[in-house]
Amino acid sequence: MQSDERKRLPPTTSHLLALAACGLAVSICLPLRDVLEPTNIAMLLLVTIVFIAARLGRSPAILASFVTVAAFNFFFVPPHVSFLVSDVQYLVTFAVMLAVSLIISHLTTRLQASASEALARERRSHALYALAKALAGAISIDQVVERVGAFVREQADGDARLFLTDTAQALHEFPHPGAPLGLDESIAVRAVFQSDAGDGSCCIASPNGRDMMFPLAGATHRHGVLFVRAGACSQPDLLLPMLDGVASLAAIALERLHFVEIAEASRLETEAERLRSSILSSISHDIRTPLTVLFGQADSLTLAGSHLTDEERDAARAIRDQAGRLNKMVDNLLDMARLQAGQVRLRKEWQAIDEVVGASIRMLDDALREHPVKVTLPPELPLVAVDAVLMERVFCNLIENAAKYSPAGAPIAVNVVGNADGLVIEVCDRGPGFPPGSLPRLFELFERGAAESPIAGVGLGLAICRAIVEAHGGQIGASNPADGGACVRFTLPSGGEPPRIEPELADPAGVGS
Repeated sequence: MQSDERKRLPPTTSHLLALAACGLAVSICLPLRDVLEPTNIAMLLLVTIVFIAARLGRSPAILASFVTVAAFNFFFVPPHVSFLVSDVQYLVTFAVMLAVSLIISHLTTRLQASASEALARERRSHALYALAKALAGAISIDQVVERVGAFVREQADGDARLFLTDTAQALHEFPHPGAPLGLDESIAVRAVFQSDAGDGSCCIASPNGRDMMFPLAGATHRHGVLFVRAGACSQPDLLLPMLDGVASLAAIALERLHFVEIAEASRLETEAERLRSSILSSISHDIRTPLTVLFGQADSLTLAGSHLTDEERDAARAIRDQAGRLNKMVDNLLDMARLQAGQVRLRKEWQAIDEVVGASIRMLDDALREHPVKVTLPPELPLVAVDAVLMERVFCNLIENAAKYSPAGAPIAVNVVGNADGLVIEVCDRGPGFPPGSLPRLFELFERGAAESPIAGVGLGLAICRAIVEAHGGQIGASNPADGGACVRFTLPSGGEPPRIEPELADPAGVGS
C-alpha cells in the first residue's frame, strides 16, 4: 500500500515533502547542537534520508541527501550559519555523508521495490489460486470464459477473448463474436494456434493498446487461443507470466470439460447398447418359436400336392419364403446378442480356408444364381485356427451383401493372400459402392450403407462379421476401390504353429489296394 500511495503522488509534491522532512529534521537537531557531537547529528539526519527513501522514493531521497549535507554544513559545522569550513577534515565528512546518504537512498528504494513486487506476486498468486478453484468447478465453457474474463479485468485491467475450435478445428470466438480483429491480429492468432509445442505466446502493439495471445494447449490437442488486450500503459514483462498461467488453467479446464463430454457420451452409448441388446435378446427368443411353426406349416402346404390349387400353392410358397427370411433375421439378432454378451465360445480348429470359402458359396446357391464368384487362392496357403461355423457365417454375410448390392451378372471376387502373420481376405463386388460418409459407421449395429435402400435388411450382417473377426483376433474394414464397386477386407491371424501333415507311405506290396 505504501508504494501505491507513493506512486499516486505527483513528482512536485514528493520533492516538496522531502524538503519539508529535511527542514523538520534540522529544526529538531538545532537545539541539540551544543549537546551532541556533529557526527551524532549526521546520524540523525541520515535517519531522515532513510525515511524519505522508504516513503517517497529514490528521486526525493537524492534531493534530500544533498539538502541535508548542505544543512549540516550550514547549521552544525563551525563557523555556524555559514558554508565556510574551519577544519579541512570536514570536507571528508561531507563526502562520506553524501555517499552514505545516496547509498542508503538506493538500497532503501530497492528494498521497498522488492517488497512491493513480492506483495504484488503474492496477490497474483492468490488470485491465480482462486481462479484455479473457480475453473475446477466450472461445468460449461461459458463459465470458463466468464471467469477468465473477470480475472483479466481485475488483475490486468484488460479485456480477454477466447477463440476456440469447432469440430472442424476452425477458430471461432466463444461464446459470441465481438468486434472483428484486424488483419495483423488475425494472422497472429492463427500463428499462435498453429505454433509448435512450447512457448507459443505473442505480444504485439496496436492502436487500442497492447495485444497478447496465448495458446490453450491441452494434453491431447490445442483448444484455441486466449486473446488479451491490455492498456497502453501496461507492462508486458509483468503481465506475460501471469497471463500465461491463466491460459494454462483455462486449457486444463477446457480439457476436463472435453473429457467429461466424451465420458458422458460413452456412458449413454453403453447404456443404450445394453438396453437394445436386452430387448433384442428377449424379443428374438419370443418370436423364434412362432416363426418356426409358421415356416413348417407353410412348407407342409407347398408339399400338399393336388389338395391345393396353383394359386394356393404359390401363396403357401410365398409365406414359406418370407417366414424363412424373417427367421434368418431373427437368427442374426440372436447371434449378435450372444456375441455382445460374450456367450459364444470359439471352437477353433486348423482349417484350410479354401474349404471354408467353398462351403459358404455352396450355402448361397440361390442368392448367387445371377452372380459368378471368382475365388483367387495362391498355392500352398497355410492352415488357420478358426471356428469354421462362425467363419462360414462371415463369408456368407459378405458374399450375400455383395450379391444384393451388385447388378445382375456382375462378378464377385474373393481374394485370399497369405503372409507371415496369417491371412488377408477381400470380398469385392462391382456395385455402386458404399456411400462415402458411411464408411466409419458401416460395422455398427443397424447401420446400413443407404438409409432408404429398397434392398431388404436390418443392418446386422457387417456388425456380426466384425464381432466374429475380432473374436478371432483379426481386424476388418471397408473401402471403395478407385475402379468402382465396394470391398471388405479382413485379416485372420495364424494362431500358432499348424500341425504337420505327414505324407502317406507308399505300399510296395499292394496290401492296401
